[in-house]
Amino acid sequence: MELLPQGQRNNTQVTFEDQQKINEFSKLIMRKDAIAQELSLQREEKEYLDDVSLEIELIDEDEPVQYKVGDLFIFMKQSKVTAQLEKDAERLDNKIETLEDKQRDIDSRLDALKAILYAKFGDNINLER
Repeated sequence: MELLPQGQRNNTQVTFEDQQKINEFSKLIMRKDAIAQELSLQREEKEYLDDVSLEIELIDEDEPVQYKVGDLFIFMKQSKVTAQLEKDAERLDNKIETLEDKQRDIDSRLDALKAILYAKFGDNINLER
């Protein structure tokens, strides 16, 4: 079964190295999707922490606040909760930055592979979504 338009023929040979590059491209796309999903979750969590931080600042300093640690809640003073939220936000910022770096690395590798594969196969390969 030929998927090319009528009258157009595919004369390009696919070597083992070409197939390896195509497979790498596919794996990178899947990894990029997973990172994008994780990045979205981390950004959502960061937004949640920012909202909670604003709400916590409105509470009296001596009033105990429930803070979730793992699966349980503990009572802490407002100042300690604020400090802990800042640490958590910093940790999330670092994680987000790491994920963004990974995403940029993958994008640059994808661009390089696209250039190589399009140079060889031209219109005979579709690497776009």
